[in-house]
Amino acid sequence: MSTNDGSSMKPGRITLHDVAAAAGVSKSSVSRILDERLPRSESESAKRVRQVAAELGYVRDISAASLRRGNTSTIGVVVPHLTDTVMAMFYEAVARACQKAGLFAIVVATSRDEPEADRAAAETLLARGVDGLILTTAQLGEKFTQELQLRNIPFVLALRRSGNGLASVGDDTLGGYLATRHLLDLGHRKIGIIAGLSYSSSSSDRLIGYRKAMDEAGAEIADGWVVPSGFDIESGAEAAAKLISHPDRPTAIFAVNDNTAIGAMSWLPSAGLSVPGDISIVGYNDIPIVRHLAVPLTTVRVPFDQIATGAIELLRSTTLGPNDRIRIATPTLIPRRSTARNASKDV
Repeated sequence: MSTNDGSSMKPGRITLHDVAAAAGVSKSSVSRILDERLPRSESESAKRVRQVAAELGYVRDISAASLRRGNTSTIGVVVPHLTDTVMAMFYEAVARACQKAGLFAIVVATSRDEPEADRAAAETLLARGVDGLILTTAQLGEKFTQELQLRNIPFVLALRRSGNGLASVGDDTLGGYLATRHLLDLGHRKIGIIAGLSYSSSSSDRLIGYRKAMDEAGAEIADGWVVPSGFDIESGAEAAAKLISHPDRPTAIFAVNDNTAIGAMSWLPSAGLSVPGDISIVGYNDIPIVRHLAVPLTTVRVPFDQIATGAIELLRSTTLGPNDRIRIATPTLIPRRSTARNASKDV
């Protein structure tokens, strides 16, 4: 192998020393210029080093850098399901945030929110030497995060909180309020909710937002209008069937995630009902498919990139005050065609 200046170079992995020799600068200068975690220099020397590195095919040796720093630059991410679109979107956001921070994300999927499976997944990641954990599986009242604190293991909760440890979440109470307020503004007063899982803070907070909006509007919540559910399509269909069979049937439904909203929308035609002609529906998360449905879904958009960036910043921070332990990102209502003004005279 030869460089542009005619010097020869032995075959094999290109090192910082090789780049430094070819560029005519010190090895420490090359290391600093090529370190993606540092501000990018646009000096002529820096441009020359990057050009030489590209021509030689230099690839940064992450493992060697990790050994020098005493860490692995890897973050473990625990999610309930890899097949869940929300979790896939969040993991991609974490991967982007890690790349910007010079880190690498490893994901381990757990089994249906089971605490022991969550624990096993976290222990697997810790055994692989990750520098910290991002947990999306927190359950209200659980003990595992307390154990991690006692073991001085760096971790941050994301999307959900448990009351223990650092957390980066969306403002789910505000999101639930925005969804319900939208339906109220369209003239609906009989609004049911597909409420999700009670141990999930995201579900419970969205329910709080729903109740707050209904209370402000003076709209009573009938017994049976709050239906617990899973987060999957089938659960949404089952919950919709319960709401539609209610003797005082709602004219609108707020589903605390998009999958359950899709399930409700898919079931309603079997009852002879249309969306939004007979029933208005609002979902939550704004997963990509909902804008492409036959009736595009009104939903609440969650800023996953902001939540992921907040999680990484919390995990890496060494100076946090008592008021800095949680990051809260603001959601946005996205109106589409699944909601319409209430045409019923019985409001």
